[in-house]
Amino acid sequence: MKTMLFGATALAALLASQAHAQTVATDAATPAPTPAPTPASVGSTNQRDIIVTAPIQTSERDVLQGTTVLTGQELTRQLRPSLGETLARQPGVSASSFGPSASRPILRGFQGDRIRVLTDGIGSIDVSNTSVDHAVIIDPLLAERIEILRGPSALLYGTSAVGGVVNVIDTRIPRSVPENGYRLNGIANYGSAANERSGGMAGDVAVGQHLVLHADGSYLKSGDLRTGGYILSRDARAQALATAAQPVDPNEADPIDYAATAQLKGKLPNTQSETWTAGAGASIITDNGSLGVSYSHYDSLYGVPIRYATQPGQEQEAPRLDVVQNRVDLRGEIDTGGDVFSKIRVRVGQASYRHFELEEDNSVGTAFYNKGLEGRLEVVQANRGGWQGASGVQFYNRIFNVVGDEAFLPKNETNQTGLFTLQQYEAGKFRAEGGVRYEITDLAARTPEDDLRFYRGSQSYHSVSGSLGASYALTDSIRVGLNGSRTERAPSAEELFANGAHAGTQAYELGNPDFKLEKSWGLEGTLHAHGDGFSFDASAYYNWFSNYISENQVAASVCQAAANPSGRVVDLPCFQYQQADARYYGFEADASVKLAQIGGYAVNADVLGDYVHANIVDQGPVPRIPPMRVLGGIEAQGDRINGRVEVEHVFDQNRIAAFETKTNDYTMVNASIGLSPFGKDSKTTLLLSANNLFDVNARRATSFLKDFAPLAGRDFRATLRFGL
Repeated sequence: MKTMLFGATALAALLASQAHAQTVATDAATPAPTPAPTPASVGSTNQRDIIVTAPIQTSERDVLQGTTVLTGQELTRQLRPSLGETLARQPGVSASSFGPSASRPILRGFQGDRIRVLTDGIGSIDVSNTSVDHAVIIDPLLAERIEILRGPSALLYGTSAVGGVVNVIDTRIPRSVPENGYRLNGIANYGSAANERSGGMAGDVAVGQHLVLHADGSYLKSGDLRTGGYILSRDARAQALATAAQPVDPNEADPIDYAATAQLKGKLPNTQSETWTAGAGASIITDNGSLGVSYSHYDSLYGVPIRYATQPGQEQEAPRLDVVQNRVDLRGEIDTGGDVFSKIRVRVGQASYRHFELEEDNSVGTAFYNKGLEGRLEVVQANRGGWQGASGVQFYNRIFNVVGDEAFLPKNETNQTGLFTLQQYEAGKFRAEGGVRYEITDLAARTPEDDLRFYRGSQSYHSVSGSLGASYALTDSIRVGLNGSRTERAPSAEELFANGAHAGTQAYELGNPDFKLEKSWGLEGTLHAHGDGFSFDASAYYNWFSNYISENQVAASVCQAAANPSGRVVDLPCFQYQQADARYYGFEADASVKLAQIGGYAVNADVLGDYVHANIVDQGPVPRIPPMRVLGGIEAQGDRINGRVEVEHVFDQNRIAAFETKTNDYTMVNASIGLSPFGKDSKTTLLLSANNLFDVNARRATSFLKDFAPLAGRDFRATLRFGL
């Protein structure tokens, strides 16, 4: 961490000296100084094909793994209250769908601690990876751009990114000086399915030649989500009706009307939400770099869908989560102009997070506290004869504590330090890339004296991960690539130390402090074809895991024995983390083609598809894996009007773990029209969309709550974006 702070201090000194030198030169030349030239805006939407998340900025066409960029009108069309639902229609992406407010992205079937969710290159510093009912503390309303990296190069952001990285890029720390001395961007949104009303504003103002100040804020309020049919799935309804036919237990204090539960339709109870955010930032910007800081506050109160009781003995709760995060960020970059090193970058984020899980009487049942600090220092090599690279160090600290009725984890601390390098070589049509990351992870659990069931101690892991790949341009339009990787992931604190009831997953979770490193080998092939009027991108992959960590249902006596020192009674299904060999393989592809030019409108067709097959050797399918999916659309694009119709079909998921239920297929039809009344170059756009037009009752196989919480029914949305 000292290295990163030293790097930030050095950047500040260099920028200050450059700014002073430029100011003196300007003052000597003219009596009235004019604003300094605006440097290229890294990550701005006019550089859509440049992947900002990669340590070395690379064209999307040349990246050696599956990559997706979401920006502009496409981001507006897909915008939803949660990050998972915003990204769920991208190739290779699904969502955990624990209600409309808590939905985390799933990449290639990987979720939780196997993917990293970043905000401008640094982790979200929340507890969304701990449980599916915990929201990601990133507001999509304020996103300028979202990048999704799948495959081995994402490991440069941590070994927990074995499934990939989602990087949400905003403008909270300004990257450029506004041309007119100021800029303002806003968004207003309405969604009918949950009576969702939301809006956000972000503005920058230049103070002098090199200082830019920023302020932003957002607000969202929604009611209970309206669905397309029965709340319970067919199997859950049948079970509830069978229970209703049985005699009522006279000893039951508060008998449940199982017949009424089976007939629930329409709105999904306890899914209302209210969220607001506020942030401020400032940057010193020169022709050769920038250094900026920001502060942000996130505040949300949202309900979690009820997991209804369908037979005696099951718990039925309607919890709400009261979430607050305060965060400080720093980002700096300087172009050194050197022959060996061309750029130095530093990025640091620190956040204090807490959420209270509220009972129906508004009392706090369980409290989650999380403090995190993460930083990166990168040095980018100058391009010498086609050879370039980036190397750096990353540090991460998390102190996590759960207090209350569902304290399934002891207070724990994670410290992680990683050293990494990525090297690229390009010669004509040939491009090669290799990366290595060495990581030290220390995890410690602290046990309260009055709760002896938790393991007291610490674990330390040393992991080495790497990838090597190459691509070749068969023609000016077609490039093929092959990438191999070897990864090692340290277990998370939850996988090591869990020992308690967890209402979010309706399970008593039991970790294993003796776990070894999770290891895997991987191969991925890619094909990029881009030409006049057509585009095609595809990836196919295969991963071999050893010591793969997963939760499996075991006899209740196993958890009861672990809980005995504290005298607690286990009244939930017992799930124990275990290690075994596993295999993942699949593909994702998307294509588009120009069909015709009719007057001022280009008519395009596009299609995407993805599939994941995941199996634990000698046990069976990995639970909650998304099934095969195909989505196709036709779009007419003009300078002022864009119209689109699309159809998405998600197949049955019959490859399930023993404790899962099958998920039926569904087909959704969506339509939208985008208006740019002042021309395509204007920042003012209005998007009108109708989603799930036929009010289909749809459920995601990846959701813990799929039998109790279907997706949104018919939803009409209006989104206005504007800017000055």
